[in-house]
Amino acid sequence: MPLTISASPHSHSKLNTQFLMHQVVVALLPATIASVFFFKYHALILIANCIISAAITEMIILKIRKKPVIINDFSAVVTGLLLALILPPTTTWYAAWLGSIFSIFIGKHLFGGLGCNIFNPALLGRAFLMAAYPKMLTTFIEPFSVDAISGATPLALEKFGHTITPTLKLFLGNIPGSLGETSALCLIAGGAYLLIRKIADWRIPLSLLGTVIIISTVAFISKPETGSVVFHLFSGGLMLGVFFMATDPVTTPVTKAGRYIFGIGCGIFIMIIRYFGGLPEGVMYSILFMNACVPLINKYTKPKRYGT
Repeated sequence: MPLTISASPHSHSKLNTQFLMHQVVVALLPATIASVFFFKYHALILIANCIISAAITEMIILKIRKKPVIINDFSAVVTGLLLALILPPTTTWYAAWLGSIFSIFIGKHLFGGLGCNIFNPALLGRAFLMAAYPKMLTTFIEPFSVDAISGATPLALEKFGHTITPTLKLFLGNIPGSLGETSALCLIAGGAYLLIRKIADWRIPLSLLGTVIIISTVAFISKPETGSVVFHLFSGGLMLGVFFMATDPVTTPVTKAGRYIFGIGCGIFIMIIRYFGGLPEGVMYSILFMNACVPLINKYTKPKRYGT
């Protein structure tokens, strides 16, 4: 029998990019449906704008780079959908397009394309829009508001008005906020799906949520007006960030120990910004900062080779 010699890897998995991205879209469906339920046509228009602009940008850049134009892997769709879910419902069409173009071009292809980016593309797109249109990105509306009546998010009410939103509203999502950040119930359901299917690693959510629980418990005991543990878990973009942003396999550590460090770091920076920052929310900046630390985390948590 002839001996076949080939380069590694010799063990192949049935998982591929298309399957993984499809699973992420499935996991995001509850939050997407909830956003349409609460914000009606505002949600539909924003989601359509972000997904279409992300897909078109992907095709154009792949054509310019003389790469195979592959859109059915759903990577651009996931980026566009995630970007829409972390934006306010009344984000204008041109801002949605600019955010998607920035996410795909700068956040993804400037680093070499899929699998080479060091920052989460959707979060990078939102950070760009936050710098370009700060008023637009901090203006939210009440759910079921046909006339786009402005409303403050629970974190803003707590930070600047010392008013705590009822837990049931936080859990179900009947609150002002970004499209996909409102319903903790839907986000937990989608996150549980990813963990059960082993699409996302459990170490980062466990360490991140554990850090938030510990810090918020200590803060609540010493100063109750800072908000309870449940309030900080269910408000803002924590659940969306925990299950769909912080678990991105491309922008997070490859080592098991590194993933614990990554989650703890995210949790610490989230709570620092919530308690001491000028903004009521810190999920976006904390994940982007820890994305930048990933090469260093990988270097110092790399396991020793067998025999050394």
